[in-house]
Amino acid sequence: MDPSRIVEEFPAPSFRGAQETALSDIRAAFEAGNDVVLVRAPTGSGKSLLARAIAGCARRPGEAEPHQPVGAYYTTPQVSQLDDVASDALLEDLSIIRGKGNYNCILPGESQTPVNRAPCARERGFDCPVKHRCPYFSDRAIASNRSIAAMTLAYFMQTAGSDVFGGRDVVVVDEAHGLAEWAEMYATIDLSPSRVPVWDACEPPELSTLTDAAGYAERLVKTCQRRQEELRSKVELSQEEAAQRDRLSELVRELGWFIEDLRDPESPTTWVLDQHEGAGSAVTIKPLDPARYLHHTVWERGTKFALLSATILNKEAFCASTGLNPDNVALVEVPHTFPLENRPLYDVTQGKMTYEHREETLPKIARTVVKLMANHPDEKGLIHAHSYAIQEKLHDLLHSFGVGDRIRLHDKENRDQALLGWKAEDSNAVFLSVKMEEALDLKGDLARWQVICKAPYPNTRDSRIAQRLEDGQWAWYYRTALRTVIQACGRVVRAPDDYGATYIADSSLVDLFERARVDMPDWFAEQVDAMTVPTLPEFEPNAAMGAGGTTGTAGSTGGSSGSGQPPSFEDHPLSDVWGTD
Repeated sequence: MDPSRIVEEFPAPSFRGAQETALSDIRAAFEAGNDVVLVRAPTGSGKSLLARAIAGCARRPGEAEPHQPVGAYYTTPQVSQLDDVASDALLEDLSIIRGKGNYNCILPGESQTPVNRAPCARERGFDCPVKHRCPYFSDRAIASNRSIAAMTLAYFMQTAGSDVFGGRDVVVVDEAHGLAEWAEMYATIDLSPSRVPVWDACEPPELSTLTDAAGYAERLVKTCQRRQEELRSKVELSQEEAAQRDRLSELVRELGWFIEDLRDPESPTTWVLDQHEGAGSAVTIKPLDPARYLHHTVWERGTKFALLSATILNKEAFCASTGLNPDNVALVEVPHTFPLENRPLYDVTQGKMTYEHREETLPKIARTVVKLMANHPDEKGLIHAHSYAIQEKLHDLLHSFGVGDRIRLHDKENRDQALLGWKAEDSNAVFLSVKMEEALDLKGDLARWQVICKAPYPNTRDSRIAQRLEDGQWAWYYRTALRTVIQACGRVVRAPDDYGATYIADSSLVDLFERARVDMPDWFAEQVDAMTVPTLPEFEPNAAMGAGGTTGTAGSTGGSSGSGQPPSFEDHPLSDVWGTD
């Protein structure tokens, strides 16, 4: 890596905000001998442009010895972030590759068939006459030979150990704050009738211990392998059989990793087991802080690493959770350059939104939302509902108040279409969202105000969360919630001249700000310190409808988009990994 090239590799014609200073600090951090540089850069600071400049410093073929890796990877856990990179003219030299399921076959009669279900995946010995023009294999060949290959984190992890995407000199991870949690999710093993093709032949007994789980895993692997042999004996598979074959391979790999890791006395991974309904019911096996998994899928893939995010809140804790040595890691802080008055926080708290208080608090929040709608009569707004249960109740309350025509929402299946439909509206519509605190760009008039309904603490019913709290990791618990809040606050203010208000409705958020103060970036602490209680209009549903009217499509106030389109799963974090061989 040659950090001295970082400024000349910056892709924009000029700098804005603190970008030039950030590049200088990143260069200095690498030149000081650090293997990993954490770049804490707030929303709107142009992280993707900084990432491109860092990737451009990677060793080039003419500069390398035969044994030295060259080139760079750019990766991000967010599918939407990769889409943004693909549409940015300044980043056109990032060669993007996605999982097979994102490409359609080009053979006659197969134009609607994903490449991972095409004849080449179904027929033994199939010699594709157009493989050189196959969109997947073409993109893969290009990305493997270009200096910067861009892909989702899921695809990046899935290709660990492949001959096509081997080690490179530099790895840049954008939106890296949840790297440990993403790795835990990717390494989690879900065993259920819908996820295990041979379930009927090998149902689990009651599993009380991890030793029980390992024994069952060994039996399940053997059953999977017998079914694999049956499928391999066929000359041609149906699309359903091809999907079953791929899932069996995935299961054998996942279970093998679990058995090996569990029985390795030197492994740092802690595994937890969930089987809530006893014998014959679904089983989930989850790792905690899977540093070993990250070592294989990420840290072995490069020489130097840059990890960028607005919310890497604590260097030591981040390193501990990801298996990094903090002595070889530097933290570069990029200051916030958006005016404080453009990104205000307002206290409209109505009580606690914990489960035992929610029934009392939520109607008060709904009335407050009506007041906020009247306060922003002609501006679009976003409500962070935190869960579908809260979203549904809030939706019903707002309808009962007579403001339902201004409300839009989504369900688990149509979230992408519903979001796109709302963003496309020229209206004052308010969107009730669930789990959209990250990777959502609502610049300008797409949204001028938002409400955070609940402190986003991790679910303590999750066995991993419960285990951490049992181990006394309360600082992690508060830091994780704070990270989500900071991410949410960045959805409606995307540039120095943009503006948007954030209202906090759960009094537990005020408590969170106090408990996690030590981990707050200075620029967010400044927002918290400037937080005020606003003067809002009276509760007047008619005034809340505004003068701008709503021009959404019929049916958009319900849980379905009414478009008749099939559900979209393209933003699912694992949607990009199926069939990456």
